Amino acid sequence: MKKILIVNGHPDRESYNTQLQEAYKSGALQAGADVTEIHLGSLQFDPNLRYGYRKRMELEPDLLDAWEKIRAAEHIVWIFPLWWGTLPALMKGFFDRLFLPGFAFSYKENSMMIEKKLKGKTSRLICTMDTPIWFHTLYYRAAGVRAFRSMVLRFCGLKITGTTYIAPIKFIKPGGKEKGIQKVIALGKRLC
Repeated sequence: MKKILIVNGHPDRESYNTQLQEAYKSGALQAGADVTEIHLGSLQFDPNLRYGYRKRMELEPDLLDAWEKIRAAEHIVWIFPLWWGTLPALMKGFFDRLFLPGFAFSYKENSMMIEKKLKGKTSRLICTMDTPIWFHTLYYRAAGVRAFRSMVLRFCGLKITGTTYIAPIKFIKPGGKEKGIQKVIALGKRLC
């Protein structure tokens, strides 16, 4: 049984991203996966890494619980909106506070090389945005998503299985949101 963690990075529990979270969960459960979830908007933590790496901040219980879920997962699905071309501030704060040296990666002694602590796990991104997909990828070159994939996930050892865009949300045609939900259910059924 594959252990899947779904992380919803939208702060609003009533957002379309929550519907996508439920859709992926539904598909994965149908495929026999063991599913756990984190909704960042429900966590109680300070998203500000106040001292950088100079001084370690005590991790709140919700962050410690989230870390245990990340450690236990084999596949992590990140569902989030792109705001200003990148992750919501709450999601960025989640990574700043939790993906720390000693947790998600470690510096090798007397070396610039790192040990990727999340190696062996896979990850998928499901992004919603108002920008048309073609414009986001051709004009903006998917800068925020590429940075997240390479400078956070791959840096820590996660292998990316793919990125799914559902857009443009603002101008979606009737039935378009349901089409997105069906697409995400299918991803869940494939456990990817």
